Amino acid sequence: MSETMNAIVISSFGGPEVLTYEIVPKPVPTAGEALIRVRAFGVNHAEMHMRKGEWDEWNPITGLECVGTVEACPGGELPLGAKVAGVMGGLGRNRPGGYGEFVAVPLTNVIRIPDTSLPWEQLAALPEVYCTAWSCLFTILDLQAGERLLIRGATSTIGQAALHLAVDAGAIVTATTRREERFEWLRSLGAAEAVLEQSGLDQQLQMRGQPRFDKTLNLIGNRVLLESIRLTQTGGRILQAGWLGGLAPVEDFNPMVQMESGVHFSLFHSKVLGTPEFPLSAIPFQDIVRKIEDGAWDARPTNVFEYRDIHKAHKMLDSHDAGGKIVVKH
Repeated sequence: MSETMNAIVISSFGGPEVLTYEIVPKPVPTAGEALIRVRAFGVNHAEMHMRKGEWDEWNPITGLECVGTVEACPGGELPLGAKVAGVMGGLGRNRPGGYGEFVAVPLTNVIRIPDTSLPWEQLAALPEVYCTAWSCLFTILDLQAGERLLIRGATSTIGQAALHLAVDAGAIVTATTRREERFEWLRSLGAAEAVLEQSGLDQQLQMRGQPRFDKTLNLIGNRVLLESIRLTQTGGRILQAGWLGGLAPVEDFNPMVQMESGVHFSLFHSKVLGTPEFPLSAIPFQDIVRKIEDGAWDARPTNVFEYRDIHKAHKMLDSHDAGGKIVVKH
């Protein structure tokens, strides 16, 4: 068995062209890990920031997630050849990630998927997006049937997943998008209302007599954080879990003056998936896969690239016009 593998490597910081193909040592799993032969992987915005040198942690072999088969498992916890997903657990941050031909993943961050016939490229669109969306809605926001939920950035991959999950749970969802031509599409996914994503949304909705929301999922980020808090009713919850509007901090933030009393604000970063506080075993991932396979939700990637075309995949990522998940397959 070869001791080397192919990998896509961040050779320096910059545009898509800094991603290079190299032969590197093949990972050797230790106790508590599984070695996954990568069949496909999703491409995430965090990887763009890592490629540009804008992230707090990064590994030259990036990639937060992957799907594939178990190549080795020293402890015998998983059978060889088992179909699995690997997600977070330091992948692409403090250890080599899914852009390699093989990747060693902590068992806490491996999800076995024994019951699916979805093709690899479709399966690869699911792990980070649906694990994050489910954790946001049900672990932190504690979303309940009949509650009014605002999703800011609903056409993003996590936004679409959150919309599917929230509607399935019986929530009444208002979804935002930057493009009016996507309103009807959001309604077709189950949104009760689609509104234009814009600064000052709290004032716009107030002028229309819109009551504040029970729960708010802010995927736009710091740029609309304060108004998202104002859009949430007293006793409600607002969660920030995305940075679509950029990484700049809130300027001159003064909680005593700018935050609403009695609104519960939380932050979620998907890097905690698989930790004792956010175990992957708590997420009904197999059920989610089954619903997608049965046609309940359309979670197909909008763009699928071959492994040799990583530059094209990252150019699409940089454009912010993907309209859904970008996947690379071997």
